[in-house]
Amino acid sequence: MAKFQNPITPPDYAFGWCNGDVARGSGDEMPIFYPATGQQVGTLIEDGPRDVDRAVSAAAKAFKTSGWPELSVEKRATILESCEKIILENIDELARLECLATGLVMTQIKAFHLPRAAYNFRFFAHYISQASGQRYDNTEGYMSTAKREPAGVAALIAPWNAPLALATMKIAAALAFGNCAVLKPSEQTPYSLVKLVSLLNTILPDGVLNLVNGRGSVTGAHLVGHPNVDRISFTGGTITGRDVMAAAGRQLTPCTMELGGKSANIIFASADFDRALDSALLSIFSTNGQQCLAGSRILVEETIFDEFVDAFLQRMSRIKVGDPLAKDTEVGPIASKIHMERILSFVGHANKDGDKVIGGGQRREALGDGYFIDPTAVAAKSNASTVCQSEIFGPFASFLKFKTEEEAISIANDTEFGLVSYIWSDHLPTVMNVSERMRSGVVWVNTPLTRELRAPFGGYKNSGVGREGGHSCEEFYTEEKTVTIPKAPLDIFKFGKMR
Repeated sequence: MAKFQNPITPPDYAFGWCNGDVARGSGDEMPIFYPATGQQVGTLIEDGPRDVDRAVSAAAKAFKTSGWPELSVEKRATILESCEKIILENIDELARLECLATGLVMTQIKAFHLPRAAYNFRFFAHYISQASGQRYDNTEGYMSTAKREPAGVAALIAPWNAPLALATMKIAAALAFGNCAVLKPSEQTPYSLVKLVSLLNTILPDGVLNLVNGRGSVTGAHLVGHPNVDRISFTGGTITGRDVMAAAGRQLTPCTMELGGKSANIIFASADFDRALDSALLSIFSTNGQQCLAGSRILVEETIFDEFVDAFLQRMSRIKVGDPLAKDTEVGPIASKIHMERILSFVGHANKDGDKVIGGGQRREALGDGYFIDPTAVAAKSNASTVCQSEIFGPFASFLKFKTEEEAISIANDTEFGLVSYIWSDHLPTVMNVSERMRSGVVWVNTPLTRELRAPFGGYKNSGVGREGGHSCEEFYTEEKTVTIPKAPLDIFKFGKMR
């Protein structure tokens, strides 16, 4: 029976941050577990409505009095670059705290997640340094200028699967455009973001960045329904996203939603076989399979289907599942026991639908009480199968066969989601035709998981509302203002003046 050590000794309690200082919540105590052992490693103190009010009030006050919104672009960019630097200086501690609550593999956190978290701040420091305004002179005798001003208080809700990488995109963007913010991590994975906010608060003015902890139904619900919140950015599940949008709608609060995915990874016979195989494995099994970008529906052209699936299964059987601290581990534990059980339940759905489980599908009992499962693959009877229509959000791939481009396009688009699509082909007409007809916000051609931060990122259909990225974030986190000025004194109508 395997026994794993905790990656770090955590604080006994996870508290929020308000107005630049630790803020103990007034709500329930909630256990935090290390997924590799299943053992409780700490306790979260939930922030109730009064605590959320306090954090929002601190952000609103800072927006009015701290000078942050009025700070010059040059000074704000310098501060953002300092935020990047402090993340890199504390990369070991942040990585271990991220691993502790999420179970993410340490080598992947250090190689991908934390460099991305730091880069988010550098990107927006550079982006705002290139900002430009607009001037219009078309109306005779007048000049009009258009400018963007900070929206106000931003509520930022981060998911549990990659807290640092995804939360920092929201934090960096909101702060870059002069807003103040209240961040709510997942109640399952607070540690790394509590530490991050404590570090950033050594750089930022008090109240510019605050943090509240707790469940979505308690802390999150009060935050997104707060009348003094001006923007809401949410990443998470589609069902919760609908609730957030409903609350935002009652306040007419603009929001962006990055929600679920069930992405098609289309492998044509004209593809580079080995590169497509590498990508298929990476896109479904990296980050322990728990990512909205996962290429979870693998569509393979009929002429290479058997060869591709066989090669995939051989590689899948050699994936090292185990201690997230070990250097050779490729897939770590699932983030929670409940989610592990949910993933494994899809094996039953597959059997009921007439699908064939061709690899995995079981818990790794030999690894102890942690939440480990075998990487799993299913040959689906059709795209109507539950495993092809539901976002499983784990190391669980489904295979489908197609004969023609038209069939591949039809299968790929036959889903309620539309976040990303993958296309593998060295035949340019195929790439052009299929990419233009994908109903997804992002299409990756002959490459896996590549993010261009200047470009918009978001989904069609139930995969979300709005976009993130350089210009997209600028539009979302700011209000536009038009100022019209006469170029010279005008002879205007003198209503009501005695002659």
